[in-house]
Amino acid sequence: MAVYTVHGPASYYGSDVRTVPDQLVFVRDGFYFWAFVGTFLWLLWHRLWLALIGYIALIIVAEIAMSAAGVDSGTRFLVMAVIALLLGLEAGSLRRWKLSRRKWRQLDIVVADSEEAAERRFFERWNAKTPRDNSRSAAPPPLPRASITQPQGVIGLFPEPGASR
Repeated sequence: MAVYTVHGPASYYGSDVRTVPDQLVFVRDGFYFWAFVGTFLWLLWHRLWLALIGYIALIIVAEIAMSAAGVDSGTRFLVMAVIALLLGLEAGSLRRWKLSRRKWRQLDIVVADSEEAAERRFFERWNAKTPRDNSRSAAPPPLPRASITQPQGVIGLFPEPGASR
């Protein structure tokens, strides 16, 4: 089962997601085969312009450095394959980074077998959170926020803040 993050524009906060569900973006967490095989085209397709510029700059710098070092063609291919592998592994993170730069919010995290199943689970969960009132004036529940808790104690030789020595 794959993990999907659900993203929506910042204007979704406090509004009903069911009114325009086609604007939601579901990003799968995991390895993207097409980003590994066709890195340049995949970055263009998803309009990741800054990542594309960074990828091109990295490839040029790596080629210049390997050319200056006198590296053989087998090693060059291996280095480029490792760069493509890293991009295939981090493709989902690049898409999330783009969405966060565009001021989109992460609405939820869904575990499902496919993107369609993830959409279905997200909207089932979202509908369960909304009040069952027939009137249109009922506001939907606020979006869940990640809560960060302070650690209660540290195991080891670290002193507590403000404690005597």
